[in-house]
Amino acid sequence: MRGRRAEWCVYLVRGVAITARSGLRPVKELRDLRRGTKLTLREKLPKLYSQDLLSNLFRHPYTRIEFVEKDLGVSRITAARYLEQLTAAGLGDKRKIGKTNFYINRPLFALLSGVSLNP
Repeated sequence: MRGRRAEWCVYLVRGVAITARSGLRPVKELRDLRRGTKLTLREKLPKLYSQDLLSNLFRHPYTRIEFVEKDLGVSRITAARYLEQLTAAGLGDKRKIGKTNFYINRPLFALLSGVSLNP
């Protein structure tokens, strides 16, 4: 009976190790993507860059004018201008769905939709 318990414990520990390793890759990729976006934003749009804007871009794979207004405490016109500048700089795609414009963070969307649950 003791030998079986030891085997079971080893089995569980191996499963935890495999799961932990498989979870590190997407976390590292997300960190690298955020860092790269930060550098690009600072380089291409230095007057626009803020930590709050960067956080907004990575809160979800998309954002909206209303989200930027609230998160950055800016007017609707300013939020729309920021998002248009980001789109023009290649840092997002604008999609109109119904009456609402969605600004999609393509690299983040690709990263999140490509996450595999296999080790």
